[in-house]
Parts: sequence; C-alpha cells; structure tokens
Amino acid sequence: MATSSNLNPAFAYTVVYVKDVAESVDFYAKAFGYSVRRLDESHRWGELESGHTTIAFTPIHQHETDDLTGVVHANRSKQERPPLEVCFVYADVDAAYKRAVENGAVPVSEPEMKEWGQKVGYVRDTDGIVIRMGSHVKPAKLD
Repeated sequence: MATSSNLNPAFAYTVVYVKDVAESVDFYAKAFGYSVRRLDESHRWGELESGHTTIAFTPIHQHETDDLTGVVHANRSKQERPPLEVCFVYADVDAAYKRAVENGAVPVSEPEMKEWGQKVGYVRDTDGIVIRMGSHVKPAKLD
C-alpha cells in the first residue's frame, strides 16, 4: 500500500533540448562552473553535476521522444524565446556573469539589484535559452 511519504517525488532532472549536446555540456561547464557528470559516446545525452537536481542535455530531434511526446521546436527568431528559463544562484553574481560572457554566453542584462532583494543578471546560452544568474534571496521574516 502506498503512503503519502513515498508518493512525494524528488525533482530529479531538467532536460534541455539542444542542437549539439557535447557543445552545450562544454559551454555550461565553462560558462557557469559546472563539472561534467556524463557525456555518452553517442553525444545524445549529457549531464552536469549540479546538486540534487541534474541538468541534462539531449538533441532537439530524436525519434525516441518525437514519436512519443511530439516534436521540439527551436526558436524561429531572436525575438522569440523558449518557455523555459534556467536559473543559477551564485554568491558573487558579478564574477559569475563575467565568466559566463567570457566563455561564450550572450549578454542580455548585466547584474543589478532587484526590488525583492536579489542581484540578477541575464545571459543566453548557445541555443538562445535565457539563463538567470542571481544571488540568494534572504527569506522574509514572519511577524
């Protein structure tokens, strides 16, 4: 019999569909400071060491998923963006932003302090996906 404790899932993967898995794994490792966990020999799957949740990469077009769940579409223009934003938290957002841009990330917005108390900057990866680079936000005090 199932109990509520074994029905609560752990968030395990975010899968990013990309043009070139090996290129994306290398880019994310250099630009955002992650270690590569796995890049299979076929270059159809790659993973980064990112804590409890794995960031994984797979090709945009592959018959295994296209037939089951539908075709993934890339952006048609630079004015479009996918309905996904990847967010990374850093102690030093300015240094992380600089490293990302120096390693091929496309600058969107330099880090600035937001009204909710988080320093945030934005870049795009090699596939046009928006990456938010932010500081930790201190939890609000409850009265």
